[in-house]
Amino acid sequence: MMVIFIRIILTWFSGIGGGGLLNVLSRITDPYLNWFRRFTFLRVGYLDLSPVVALGLLSLVNRIFGTLARFGTITIGIILMLVLQALWGAVSFFLGFLIIVLALCLVGYIARANMYSSFWRIVDTISQPVLYRINRILFRDRIVNFTTSLIISIAGLGIIYLAMRILVIHAVRLLAGLPV
Repeated sequence: MMVIFIRIILTWFSGIGGGGLLNVLSRITDPYLNWFRRFTFLRVGYLDLSPVVALGLLSLVNRIFGTLARFGTITIGIILMLVLQALWGAVSFFLGFLIIVLALCLVGYIARANMYSSFWRIVDTISQPVLYRINRILFRDRIVNFTTSLIISIAGLGIIYLAMRILVIHAVRLLAGLPV
């Protein structure tokens, strides 16, 4: 997991250097990561979520074996609980990321930042499809102020996050108590 994480971080700074190290890490990690990259739904614009899913699966397997080593046994309920926690980890990361991107967009819009810089273009590339889908669901064909749309989208995603968190907490308790 650490090797994949380091490889991901180095790709963000590929212009700085580390080419030799990046090549070695790529040869080690790419066979595993390429299996997830073939799923196109894990790519949203410039954002590639396949490494997040790949790390999530490794984390799940690690937790299953860790639980088995600690207690000497494992139940279907515990496996389901661990799968649910892993899925929630990915979903909560994605929701949190979207909330942060939309909040950045709101702050940049209110501060009248230079929206033509490369940073703001990336933020815009990620935020626009999300805003479009949320606006289609909530407002249908009505035209809504951009600031209002951002605020409602951030609040809506925050409410979804909290509601899902509460549901996951209760579901984990139920699954952990299932008998063998």
